Amino acid sequence: MANRAIIPEQDSITYEIDIAAPPERVFRALTDPAEARQWGNSPQFQMKIWEMDAQLGGKWRFLCKETNGKANKYGVDEYDHWGEIVEIDPPKLLAYTWITNFHDDPKHKTVVRWDLTPIPQGTRLKVTHSGLAHEPKARSDYSQGWPGLLHVIKTHAEKLDASKSAVLTSVTFDQDAVVSETDIAAPPE
Repeated sequence: MANRAIIPEQDSITYEIDIAAPPERVFRALTDPAEARQWGNSPQFQMKIWEMDAQLGGKWRFLCKETNGKANKYGVDEYDHWGEIVEIDPPKLLAYTWITNFHDDPKHKTVVRWDLTPIPQGTRLKVTHSGLAHEPKARSDYSQGWPGLLHVIKTHAEKLDASKSAVLTSVTFDQDAVVSETDIAAPPE
């Protein structure tokens, strides 16, 4: 299970998960549109668009729709997300602005940062979503959504690796963010 924390200022949420795959494999799952389309669809959401130009200043976008056909609490038919890559250091770091049509202020930029740390069992993947202080409704939903997404990415990255190992999850709290980590084992060399 992924762990989370919300900082006291309610500005960011952080989750970590350990994945039994090397950082290169996990990074590819985060940045390759073909892979994202594989893990991005679920019984709840249909991925319509997933694009990323994985370089500094590159643009990204994904568009999805709920599959239940019911109106959602945000009053949008589709969830449209887009932004620009502001930091990239493969396979260790990916950060991008996050703008979406369902925020209270649809022009407000938040930032999503992915940190990938090699561990003996594979990769510790940490996501921090910041800039959420003025988006309480969305922040609450993100605090529910990011852990599930981390597990989907974990399952995807591990199924493409030959071997798997135990997962260890931990949470740390600090003044600026809450972080959760999960280790994913890499195949023996």
